Amino acid sequence: MNGENIKGKFPKGIVVSEMKFDVVIIGGGPAGMVTATTAKKFYPDKSVAIIKKEKVSMVPCGIPYIFATLGSVEADIMSTKPVEDLGVQFIISEVVDVDKNRKIVKTSDGEEIEYEKLVLATGSQPIFLNIEGSNLEGVYVVSKSFEYLKKLYNAVKEAENIVIVGGGFIGVEVGDEIRKLGKNVTIVEMMDHLLPAAFDKEFGETVKKELEANGVNVYVNSTVKKILGKDRVEGVELANGNKIEADLVIFSVGYRPNSELAKKAGIRLGTSGGIWVDEYMRTSEPDIFAVGDCVEHKDFFTRKPTKLMLASTACFEARIAGANLFNLGVIRKNKGDIGIFSTYAGNLAIAAAGITEEAAIKEGFEIVVGRAKGLDRHPAKIPDANPIEIKLVFSKDGVILGGQVIGGKSVGEIINIIGLAIQKGLTAAELCLMQIGTHPLLTSPPTAYPIIAAAEDAWRKISK
Repeated sequence: MNGENIKGKFPKGIVVSEMKFDVVIIGGGPAGMVTATTAKKFYPDKSVAIIKKEKVSMVPCGIPYIFATLGSVEADIMSTKPVEDLGVQFIISEVVDVDKNRKIVKTSDGEEIEYEKLVLATGSQPIFLNIEGSNLEGVYVVSKSFEYLKKLYNAVKEAENIVIVGGGFIGVEVGDEIRKLGKNVTIVEMMDHLLPAAFDKEFGETVKKELEANGVNVYVNSTVKKILGKDRVEGVELANGNKIEADLVIFSVGYRPNSELAKKAGIRLGTSGGIWVDEYMRTSEPDIFAVGDCVEHKDFFTRKPTKLMLASTACFEARIAGANLFNLGVIRKNKGDIGIFSTYAGNLAIAAAGITEEAAIKEGFEIVVGRAKGLDRHPAKIPDANPIEIKLVFSKDGVILGGQVIGGKSVGEIINIIGLAIQKGLTAAELCLMQIGTHPLLTSPPTAYPIIAAAEDAWRKISK
């Protein structure tokens, strides 16, 4: 049997042990979906199956927005129809073992499915802090499970005082969304500013001020020592002894790669615990690839392992794996992850790509920083014009290393331009001469385009 569409559990009468697919993908998140789509486009005659534990998958980046902007968990469900339309088959089950010698995956139903190429897209799971009181009712994480998120959604609706532990992207986005419901929200971050993994302190402080202006309480340089309460949450106690009232606590302190299945199969793991892959997304085992959050990512500049977990990065890797499953293409390889982030808090968009000034100095780079301020529309009287601030980090010889932008929603696409500049190794001089298209209702003015202005600021310093 080859390539039959299977919904739910395995249909009666089918001898599943005889099932065989050219490509089997374990995991139905963005990485799995894009791998399948790419594989079918590059190799249309190959049969492709996705095995996933739950029928319903969430759009990961949309999860923080279920509380207010989307208004329901159901509004964030990821559609499988575009993938099914390409002929990809879905099997709803859990893979419990990989027999790499027989090229078979075994499911929790006791069935076996044979593959020619296997892709691990097993994702990640949220970190649950093991601190005093974490077993109380009313303590949650930001999971990607549909059923779990429905419980969290209902708990948020019923709560009044909510403490979010962790001021990274998820913590900031969830906090900003929940405050729209009129709840009393507090974010506690252990570092000295919000969003520390992607932004320098001045940008993190701007986000803190924006959240506070919209009613969110923010504590930085702070850690939660324990959760207070008898049977359910009543508050949290910080390391400095301060106590904050709470009837709901949400841990948002990061995610761990789901690499247990790979480890059990004898597939090499990296030092961070993610699955080791080469630049074509191949694992240490022939005919087995891995993509997304379960993978150990490597920094674009230093090649050091990073804990980067982004849906955009997962999709980038999935396109590489899907295209290279049967034939390697030199131009289709991963040279390292740039890390391109964007988020929206209050009325402020903020985005970053590449390495921060702080991280560059720590790594030993000699750097030059270029800055610019302006507007994202022109002239200034355009109704939706927003102030924009940009910071670009260059090596001493002028190669761009990173960028951070803050302002209106146009920031979301400006950072993608910066990301491409980093990927191509452009210099400040080349960015100064970047050819652009502008329009009063759509962009900053051609006379003061922010990327060019910041590059000019850096180039003047480099040329001295």
